[in-house]
Amino acid sequence: MTDQEQQWAQRAVRQFMESWQRSGLSHIKHIEPAPVAPTPSVNVVGTPVPETKTPLQTRPVEAVSPPERMPVSVGEPAAEIIAATIEPRKEMSVPRTTKSKLSKADRQAQLDIVAEEVSQCQKCPELASTRTQTVFGVGNPSAKIMFIGEAPGADEDKQGEPFVGRAGKLLDKIIEACQMKRSEIYIANILRCRPPGNRNPTDQEAANCRGFLDSQIEIVDPDYIVCWGSVAAKNLLHSEMPIGKMRGQFYEYGRAKVVCTYHPSYLLRNPSAKKNVWDDMIFLFQDMGIDLKATQN
Repeated sequence: MTDQEQQWAQRAVRQFMESWQRSGLSHIKHIEPAPVAPTPSVNVVGTPVPETKTPLQTRPVEAVSPPERMPVSVGEPAAEIIAATIEPRKEMSVPRTTKSKLSKADRQAQLDIVAEEVSQCQKCPELASTRTQTVFGVGNPSAKIMFIGEAPGADEDKQGEPFVGRAGKLLDKIIEACQMKRSEIYIANILRCRPPGNRNPTDQEAANCRGFLDSQIEIVDPDYIVCWGSVAAKNLLHSEMPIGKMRGQFYEYGRAKVVCTYHPSYLLRNPSAKKNVWDDMIFLFQDMGIDLKATQN
């Protein structure tokens, strides 16, 4: 890549990142029609919009009121956080309808630029002061499937790569059982820094890191996303539904179909749930035209 091309790529990614920092300004919530007259949603600029929803699979969903909006902390860009609701969000801020035509090399170059920005991030003072290093993401930059977990743990913080501890080893076995390699998938987390004591990410921390996650999704442009655990599902889809109730169906996020399942660390504590995760993988790969049941024979 020439110097001019590198400068162009850097400008494009910076502009792209800035657009995602403003992403809260363009979210539109969709809700399931209720038996009574529906109350119209209101977008963030106060303009009423019609309530519509086209689920990939039908499942009754409790109708809820439009989400309230909370301003981000002073000093952040003019963005807003949409409060989590019982219903998963169905769209990205800038929905993609066609497959990205970027080459694998170009996608990796853009990811590298964003990763450099992540390494310098100081938005969360506690995380920035306690981390060993940031944990950006790893895998195929043009992957068909993207995995999203919660946050780095102690092993990830040391090695700078997501899912490398005990839960990561179990995830590798799941990937192998699906007749795939880890290198074929792109893996990221809601956070790119380890929370002290491996606590759950706060809403503000997740919001601070959201632009980086959406950049990764936009650049990789996967056909499928797997949310591993309730933290990933809640933050990606803005839903408070228990992970058990989110299983067994697809959600939409931009162009991608999203599947939610239990986190590998949960499986370490509850081995009986491995069957549920395997059922979720069968469900996912069946949509891809692959019969995982047949691969076991």
